[in-house]
Amino acid sequence: MIRENVQEILRELPEGVELVGAAKTRTPEEVLEAIEAGLRVVGQNYVQEAERVFEIVGRRARWHMIGHLQRNKAKKAVQIFDMIETVDSVRLAEALDRACATAGRPPISVLVEVNSGEEEQKAGVMPGRVASLVREISSLENIRVEGLMTMGPFAGDPEEARPYFRVTRQIFDALKDEGIPGVDMRYLSMGMSNSYRVALEEGANLVRIGTKIFGERRYG
Repeated sequence: MIRENVQEILRELPEGVELVGAAKTRTPEEVLEAIEAGLRVVGQNYVQEAERVFEIVGRRARWHMIGHLQRNKAKKAVQIFDMIETVDSVRLAEALDRACATAGRPPISVLVEVNSGEEEQKAGVMPGRVASLVREISSLENIRVEGLMTMGPFAGDPEEARPYFRVTRQIFDALKDEGIPGVDMRYLSMGMSNSYRVALEEGANLVRIGTKIFGERRYG
């Protein structure tokens, strides 16, 4: 079913929108099946899990970090990932900058994670702090700020996510208009299996879909 699911979603997505396959807990075989069906971007939540899958899958796809990244994992992260979607502090950006320099790799693409619901228990930058963070990290030589990411609610009525997506799009547009040197506002990563259609209506061009590709997540 993975192959059919990927192909169905790809047919549905508008031109210019990229599918990120959220592969948390999935086996390398499942990820490979999705790639063979046309998936071009694999999203992972944990560096250690990504390492295991990457050993088998390799560069058959691009890799996005879509979970919270600890600074002490930056060195390993830049060896695997093409984009970090969850930068939420200057210190994390600086750790990635140093890790890229040490690894001798090209600058890594990053998105700033917006805590659009202003929920204390969630990662991400509060909406009012996003622009200042982007300006602060824009001068780092080994990272490239290329957009914003937000989570929104995990479940429930997809319409409940719309205000979260809308505020993130407004910040995205404002930053794009500001034209900060070294910043290229290209990507707006919003929406998951239950909410991606609403996210598309609000301007997302990266959607992170797991369950709708792979089925219900396994635990344990």
